[in-house]
Amino acid sequence: MRYHIDTIPIWDAVKLDGECPLCALERRTELGEAERYLGASVMEPDIRIKVNDRGFCRKHHGMLFSMSNRLGHALMLESHMMKNREKTEKIFGKMNQAADQLTAAGLGDRLSGKTRAAASAVTEQARALSEMAESCIMCDTIQENMLRYLHTFFHLYKQDAEFRTRIGKGKGFCLPHLGQLIEVAAEEFSGRELGEFIRAVTRVEAENLDRIQEDISWFIKKFDYRVEGESWTNSKDAVERTVNKTRGWCVGKEPVPEES
Repeated sequence: MRYHIDTIPIWDAVKLDGECPLCALERRTELGEAERYLGASVMEPDIRIKVNDRGFCRKHHGMLFSMSNRLGHALMLESHMMKNREKTEKIFGKMNQAADQLTAAGLGDRLSGKTRAAASAVTEQARALSEMAESCIMCDTIQENMLRYLHTFFHLYKQDAEFRTRIGKGKGFCLPHLGQLIEVAAEEFSGRELGEFIRAVTRVEAENLDRIQEDISWFIKKFDYRVEGESWTNSKDAVERTVNKTRGWCVGKEPVPEES
């Protein structure tokens, strides 16, 4: 079949033969987004507006900080802080209004429920503060891109026999991405096709979870002096692969080689 801009990254991720091609695809997307936000786009008005509003989560601030572009990072932080001050002024104003009602409340206010309403207002604004602190433009963009890639995955799965074969003989997926994949499958397939896909993908996953289980068990046994002289087989990186299989890539070597 003819490949295009969306199918090529998916094929590239599958050909890496890692524990989860979607982890590789997500990581490549994440690295590309980090470079974009610290590059020329930092001065683009539309990008700055989105960054000012959403900011970055703790993980992605750490990632941006590690990329040694302190000025680019600072430029985004400055305007984001200005926007945050506008938001926090409104939140604090509503909180303090409720606080005034609470401190001035008498017995009648408590009996009438006014204090409960004021306390509820404080909780609502605290929730708004938490949501503001947790928002992340990179997380949003990565999620949007991955959803598009998941639908493209099924385009390939339906149209390309070689792709189906590679998936059927592959190492499966991490559990979080498997869940996402099956959710999208319910939109892409119906009836018999959906049933066949679920059977195929869960068979592959079960086989590879068994493989991971054997590797982590052998890794532990290798610390017994009685098997000290035996081969590690494929278990030396079993801890990393087990974590990444159950939670998505987060430890060990990068799922996307630098040269790819």
